[in-house]
Amino acid sequence: MSDTAPAPTPADARRVAVGAFVGTALEWYDFFLYGTAASLVFNRLFFATDDAVVATLAAFASFAVGFAARPLGGIIFGHLGDRIGRRACLLITVVMIGIVTGLVGLLPDFADIGIAAPVLLTLLRLLQGVAVGGEWGGAITLAVEHAPPEKRGRYAAMPQIGSPVGTLLSSGAFLLVALLPPEDFDSWGWRLPFLAAFPLVAVALWLRRRVEESPLFDRLLAEDARASAPVREVITGAWPGLLVGAGSALLGVGGFYLATTFVISYATGDLDLPRPLALGATLVAAVVEIGVLVLGGRLAERFGAARVTVVGGIASAVVALPMFWLLDTRNAAAVVFGVTLGVAMLSIPYAVSGDLLARLFPARLRYSGIALAANLAGIVSGFVPLVATAVLAAAGGGSWAPGLLLVGIALITVVSGMVAPRLYVPEGELSFEGGRPTAPREA
Repeated sequence: MSDTAPAPTPADARRVAVGAFVGTALEWYDFFLYGTAASLVFNRLFFATDDAVVATLAAFASFAVGFAARPLGGIIFGHLGDRIGRRACLLITVVMIGIVTGLVGLLPDFADIGIAAPVLLTLLRLLQGVAVGGEWGGAITLAVEHAPPEKRGRYAAMPQIGSPVGTLLSSGAFLLVALLPPEDFDSWGWRLPFLAAFPLVAVALWLRRRVEESPLFDRLLAEDARASAPVREVITGAWPGLLVGAGSALLGVGGFYLATTFVISYATGDLDLPRPLALGATLVAAVVEIGVLVLGGRLAERFGAARVTVVGGIASAVVALPMFWLLDTRNAAAVVFGVTLGVAMLSIPYAVSGDLLARLFPARLRYSGIALAANLAGIVSGFVPLVATAVLAAAGGGSWAPGLLLVGIALITVVSGMVAPRLYVPEGELSFEGGRPTAPREA
């Protein structure tokens, strides 16, 4: 491929963005499904104990295992994505997570096979985490590298929209089966959303197969400019961008799980609110989040991803405690508004996370860099519901404790957003039109 090869057309960019969105929506549907089930099902059917707090902690610990496995997925698929191509890795990850999620729906519970049930469940969660660890970085990389420079923000936001859509699908599925009689829900109803992953993965695979390889990667391949050990080069030569990228992504991931997964557990357990209300609040929040993500992508094009990250982090810190105060009223409208407000604010930096991370790494290291940074944030985020549960218990049930935890997470993202522009790669590293991909700068 020569330097004079045609750049991707707008139709190419849109097709890639839609493919990235649909695949990411399925990935997050599967991944979020486990978080919802950990709050409502796994703590009772797979981690059997007379202590409800211990059971919930065990379920959230298995939830965290998926995040602990994500860096491994980032390492494996980051290396492959920078060596053999972005597209091939995205085909593998979407199939892998769909199959693993479907298998969760077939798994016998503790009453049937004893201790093997939570062990197998945790193993499947681990494999799920490996697949997700390689998915998001590739989707962002493809979207950014196909996008016209003046529209990069909106295209980079497309995979992010998969997150609330995944939430809508997973929470909506559980909301429907939660209407079943309790005995039916426990015996077979909760399995249906997981089994739905089998047909959904076929649709996502078909769409992903229509996506073309990144033109920047094709050029790297033609010019033999690929990194020989991209993961190692990121860790040794681009580690400032790795740390800043992880910090900038922390609120969008960790804060989200605190405002959804933990809040579902807190609302239905500590506040004794109906499960449909807690799940319904996350559905409303997800609908609003879609609009925030679309707006955030446009704002990034006008003001820059870093500035939007800082503003979103400050806004999240401001509303963290009020969100929990609204929950504590036990008023249905206040609960829905509180969850929606919290999720909307933390979605502002999440909207521009892909754009910001892509700017921190050169093309030859981009898949690995984005995957490692996002998954470094992810491994911390996976333990957020667990930590929130622990600090809530230590505070004697005072909701101010998880509220302050959310404030701390938001401030980390604020600082990272302020530092990020100092580490940006040259503009030519971000799109096909920018010129020849170059070696990474010295950190």
